Amino acid sequence: MSKSISVTSIPHKALWRSYLSLTKPKVVALMLLTALVGMCLAVPGALPIQGTVLGLLGIGLMAGSAAAFNHLIDQRIDAIMARTYKRPLPSGEIKSSHVFGFALAIGVVGFAVLYAGVNALTAWLTFASLLGYAVVYTLYLKRATPQNIVIAGIAGAMPPLLGWTAVTGELHAHAWLLVMIIFIWTPPHFWALAIHRKDDYAKADIPMLPVTHGVEYTKTSILLYTILLYLICLLPALVGMTGIFYLTSSTALCSLFVWHAWKLKYTNDESRAIKTFVFSIYHLMLLFVALLIDHYIM
Repeated sequence: MSKSISVTSIPHKALWRSYLSLTKPKVVALMLLTALVGMCLAVPGALPIQGTVLGLLGIGLMAGSAAAFNHLIDQRIDAIMARTYKRPLPSGEIKSSHVFGFALAIGVVGFAVLYAGVNALTAWLTFASLLGYAVVYTLYLKRATPQNIVIAGIAGAMPPLLGWTAVTGELHAHAWLLVMIIFIWTPPHFWALAIHRKDDYAKADIPMLPVTHGVEYTKTSILLYTILLYLICLLPALVGMTGIFYLTSSTALCSLFVWHAWKLKYTNDESRAIKTFVFSIYHLMLLFVALLIDHYIM
């Protein structure tokens, strides 16, 4: 009864915000930035209006759908963890059936927009990414292995490729290189948060790397991944995809990421993990902004 009261008593604006939060708008915004960069790098001149607008709309809707399905599947875990217990489902703001309907609806609309207004390749690739995140990762890998985020990271790394195919209708090695950057960036980004929330994950019986292998092992893994990321981020310049602006920016940003990982590994500051996590978000955002700027000033 308390759930029904809470749902009906929430003001319309607050309920709207609850549904919006299900789509993880900040995460989707970062994904759309990387998709837009993929679009810009795919064509030498002006972007095609239809492919750009409908591509970003469809990708955004399907990414929001995947996020909402993630909320639905993880509601038991979310109710246990301090970081997530106030989310709409565990707090009783929205019913599970309503979240399912919402996630399904925006996913179907997003797929239709991509299939009818962009191209079938982008629609099916985006659908595969949705399944990879919402089903393969959330439903299975997250609970099965401490390498969950490594294996499933490809799903979250796809937006630059989706943006590329949205305006060209074809796959390209340069687009896959952008995917590789995000793929290698994902583990150190997520493991830093996992260290910060280690006790929560242990309480929820989720085998994140700090829970199964310990914090020190995870710190070492983060440091090694940031060094690998440094090298991977040089590749766009080495293959002639970008110029000196990106190379300089990438070197500076990746050096700072390695520095954060080094401090995380070799200092006892308990706040260092969350600082590393926050910086990693700025790192990816600024790296793709640098790609965008370099593309137009070369």
